Order: sequence, then C-alpha cells, then structure tokens
Amino acid sequence: MNPHSTRFRLPHRLVLATALVAAVSASPALAAGEEVTMYKDPNCGCCGKWAEHMRENGFKVKEIASAQMSDVKRSAGVPQALGSCHTAKVGGYVVEGHVPAADVKRMLTEQPKIVGISAPGMPMGSPGMEGPYPADRYKVVSFGSDGSHEVFASH
Repeated sequence: MNPHSTRFRLPHRLVLATALVAAVSASPALAAGEEVTMYKDPNCGCCGKWAEHMRENGFKVKEIASAQMSDVKRSAGVPQALGSCHTAKVGGYVVEGHVPAADVKRMLTEQPKIVGISAPGMPMGSPGMEGPYPADRYKVVSFGSDGSHEVFASH
C-alpha cells in the first residue's frame, strides 16, 4: 500500500486534531467559564454592564455588593492612582475597572508576574461605559506588588 494514501493520512490528522483540541482546552484563558468575583458599590450601574461584557466573553461572574470598596481595593493591592469603580479577582489576579475581556484573557494566558491589571478611572467607551458620546483613548496598566506599573494594552 502507498503510505501517502488518504487511508494513512486521516488517522494521523485525527490524532493531530485531537491533540490540538486538548491543548487549547487546557489553556487557562480559553477554559470555558473562568470564574470572576467582582466587588462593586451597590449603587453603581456600569459595574453590572462590565459583568455582562465578561459573561458575553465566556466568564462566569459573581457580583458582590460592598459599601467598603476602599477596603476591598486596599486588600487586593490596587494602587490608589490606578483605582476605578469595581475590583475583580480571576485566576489569582486582580482586575480593576473596565478592562476589556480580551486583556483579561491575555493576562491569564501569559501569566505575567504581576498583581493585576487596571483601566484607571472610568474611560468612556470601555466595556460597561459605552454610550452616545465619543470613546476615550485609554490604557490598561499592569501593576506589581512592589508598586511598579507599565502599560499592558492601549485602546
């Protein structure tokens, strides 16, 4: 028999396809239903919109209302200058504010040695802050436990 016939190539391709599916399924960023715990002020509406954005991108989001957000941020290690309206925890990292799901997935995939990422303030046009007004250009910033920070993504 010809070793290049379809009969011999199909099982090889099937094995490769199966291996690829297994590798992708094992990736932390692509794992279906990665759980996010989000702490938010009970009176904030945009936080719920960000939670919806995360759900639409495959995350499970648990929302916890807290009147003690400054304490939540402090215990999570969020630098005051990088603060926003809500603080989330996912995969051992902190996500502060209206960070796009794609940036969270990238962080989970790359697993940098950081505390987390933040979209400081409340940038117009960021996930949860969409509206009829022009979108702001903004940066997502990574931050470390030593106070260091650098640009993680630009939008």
